[in-house]
Amino acid sequence: MIRPTLPDLVEEIIRAIREGVPAYARPFEGRFGQAVRRGTEVALSSFLGLVGTSRPPLTDEARDVYTTLGRGEVRQGRTLDSLLAAYRVGTRVTLRRFSEAAMRAGYDATVIVALSESVLAYIEEVSSASAQGFAFEQSERAGETDRRRVEVLELILRGQADEVAVQQAAAAAGWAVPATMVAVLLPPEEAAGGRLALGPRAIVAAREADAVALAPAPGSGRDRRALEIALHDRGAVVGPPRDWSRVPESLRLAVSASAVLLPEGAPVRRPGDPLWVQDHLTDIVLGAEAGALADLGARRLAPFSTLRPGARAKLEQTLLAWLRHWGQRAPVADELGIHPQTVGYRVAQLRELFGDDLEDPQVRFELELVLRARPAPADPG
Repeated sequence: MIRPTLPDLVEEIIRAIREGVPAYARPFEGRFGQAVRRGTEVALSSFLGLVGTSRPPLTDEARDVYTTLGRGEVRQGRTLDSLLAAYRVGTRVTLRRFSEAAMRAGYDATVIVALSESVLAYIEEVSSASAQGFAFEQSERAGETDRRRVEVLELILRGQADEVAVQQAAAAAGWAVPATMVAVLLPPEEAAGGRLALGPRAIVAAREADAVALAPAPGSGRDRRALEIALHDRGAVVGPPRDWSRVPESLRLAVSASAVLLPEGAPVRRPGDPLWVQDHLTDIVLGAEAGALADLGARRLAPFSTLRPGARAKLEQTLLAWLRHWGQRAPVADELGIHPQTVGYRVAQLRELFGDDLEDPQVRFELELVLRARPAPADPG
C-alpha cells in the first residue's frame, strides 16, 4: 500500500524541509539537492525493506549515505542542527502519511503505534550515522589544520624561508602571522593543554624534548596578563618579542633562560607564573657562561678569601651596595639598614683589602658583575 506512494512522499518531504528548515530554504539543485533527495529516498525504501526481517536498521550502503550527509554539513560550514531538524520534519510527514494509509486500510491503533515506534527508532539510527560523519569530518579537518600549522611553525623556526613562503603556508593553515610574536617554551606534556588555552591565534607543536608555541606578542599590560593566565601553571618560558623572521632568536633565548634560570630543583619564579625572558636578560647574560664567571669571581674576590664567613658576607653586601650607589654613603646605609658611620668603617676595610683596584673602572665593573651573579648571602646579623 505504501510503496506506490513513495515518489509523491519524497516530494512532500522535500517541500516540508525547505519550508521548515531555514538553512535549507533554497532550490534543491546540484550536489546538495541530489544528496537530500537521495537521503530521503534511501530512508523510505530502506525502512520498508526492513518489515518482516531481522536485518540491522542500516545497511552499509545506507549508512554511507547518512554519514556523507553529516560530513557535508561540516563542508558547508553548518552545525548538525539543520540536518537533524530536516530529519524531524521528514519524520513528521512520514508518520502522518503512513498513519493515514494504515487507517484507510482498516488497521487498528496497535498497528499504527507499532509503525510509529519503528519509524522513530529508524530515524535515530539515521541521525546517529550522520552525527558520526559530522564528527569524522570535523576530526579530519582539525587534524589537517593542526598538521599545516605545525608545518608553519617548523618553517618559521628553521629561519630559512622567505616571507612569501611563510605567508602562503600560514594562509593554507588558516593562521594570520602576527606582526610580532613570542616563542614560548613548554614541557612536552603541556602541548595539548597549551594549544587549547592559547586558542587559534597561536600555534603549538610538541617536539622530542619540549613543546613550542608561537603566539602574538603582548601589546599592552592587559595582553600580557591574558597570556599569563593562559600559560598559568604550565612551566612556560616566554621568549622576547620578535618579528617572524627572528622568532628562532626568541626561542633560543627562551631555551637559554630555561637552562640558566631554571636549574633542576631550584626554580626562581613563583609557582604557576610563566618566566618572561625580557624580565631577566641581565641574569641570562651573567649565567650564560658559568665557568668564565666563576674564574672571574675567584680572581676579583680573592681579597675576601682570608675572612671568616660572617665578616665576608657583610663586606660583600657592602661592596655591592657601594658599587651600585656609586659610593654614596647615605643610600648604602638605607639599603643595608645600618648607620652611615658603619658604612664608612666597612668601606675603609674594603679599601684596605682591595687597595687601588677600587679606583679602576674595569675592576669595579667586574666586581659588580660577579657580586650580582652570586646567590644572596645569608643575613650576617
